[in-house]
Amino acid sequence: MSSFSHTDEQGKPRMVDVTDKVHSIRTARATGMLKTSKQLLVLLREGKIRKGNPLDVAKIAGIMAAKNTAHLIPLCHPLALTHVDLSYQLLDDGIGLEATVTAEGKTGVEMEALTAVSVAALTLYDMCKSVDRAMTITDIALAEKTGGRSGHYIRKKD
Repeated sequence: MSSFSHTDEQGKPRMVDVTDKVHSIRTARATGMLKTSKQLLVLLREGKIRKGNPLDVAKIAGIMAAKNTAHLIPLCHPLALTHVDLSYQLLDDGIGLEATVTAEGKTGVEMEALTAVSVAALTLYDMCKSVDRAMTITDIALAEKTGGRSGHYIRKKD
């Protein structure tokens, strides 16, 4: 048997069979960072980006991305999410992003939270690139997850 759950005995890709798994409340929280120029942060704080409010658009994009993760990530199970939230914080060196996702199901929602943060960061990049093409998307990581056989996980601080 393969040591990877997404491959069969011959090493070929397969979707994991979760038929016999027990339903439980699953949560995941992911974080990420969009490093930006000080000039861009000033414009964001003052609401002066030509394309509108990138922060609100990125929040919607992140929520939509979480809901569509199974269409983006091969072999990812489609899930009926019960809650998705994406928040941001304007920091001294960029924008901190955090997504929280919840579902009741047989598989976790880590990929949905990570996808939400990733797409929110990409949306911010797209809407702000006319001001700062040197932006960098960094530190996308699972911060916490609950539910399922593996239980509660909290990422250790660096």
